[in-house]
Amino acid sequence: MTTVLLLRHGRTTANAGGVLAGWTPGVQLDETGAGQVTAVAERLAPVPLAAVVSSPLERCRQTAAAVLPGRDLELVTDDRLGEARYGDWTGRPLKELVKEPLWKVVQQHPSAAVFPGPEGEGLAQTQARAVAAVREWNARLGPDAVWLACSHGDVIKAVLADALGLHLDQFQRIVVDPASISVVTYTDTRPFVVRMNDTGGDVAALIPPKKKGRRRRRTDSDAVVGGGAGATV
Repeated sequence: MTTVLLLRHGRTTANAGGVLAGWTPGVQLDETGAGQVTAVAERLAPVPLAAVVSSPLERCRQTAAAVLPGRDLELVTDDRLGEARYGDWTGRPLKELVKEPLWKVVQQHPSAAVFPGPEGEGLAQTQARAVAAVREWNARLGPDAVWLACSHGDVIKAVLADALGLHLDQFQRIVVDPASISVVTYTDTRPFVVRMNDTGGDVAALIPPKKKGRRRRRTDSDAVVGGGAGATV
């Protein structure tokens, strides 16, 4: 089983100002975001990570870099984890965008939403590239790895929707706050969504248990009937 920790970047100046940052360069964490990132890095310190992979945008690189101290790892960037390409919406205030006809499509039928302009992409494209990135890194790192992907709200929501088996049109039901952790474990049969939008929970359950000889790996993909007893800490 490969486990990915999906970490959203901390709050930015654009978040606080109600602006859709998209791929705008130079958008960084604000004071609140810096505090959020420090806190989440402290929480994740005990969790052994096989890799830390980030969106190339500065706010994610700042967030991911905070997790690295004390680990023998280098930060790796992957464009496929980058923010949705909002095209001509980029840099505009949200209070203006809510008046656009496309806003209702994004809210009610996001799988059909394609952002305007030559740099715009569809949310379906965003989901496809992000899910492909996660699954490729899973394969690269191996079945026993726990790794971290630092990305953006809509991107993480799209990955979670895929893991939950939801149509993309349902992804607006998912909330992913700044500096939150969402956790998905991928098995041969299905993904298990272990956490969503966790902004303060204990992370001991994310530490892989010590191996005790051989075990029947074919049961790793099985859901526990009745719900089980929870993680053993």
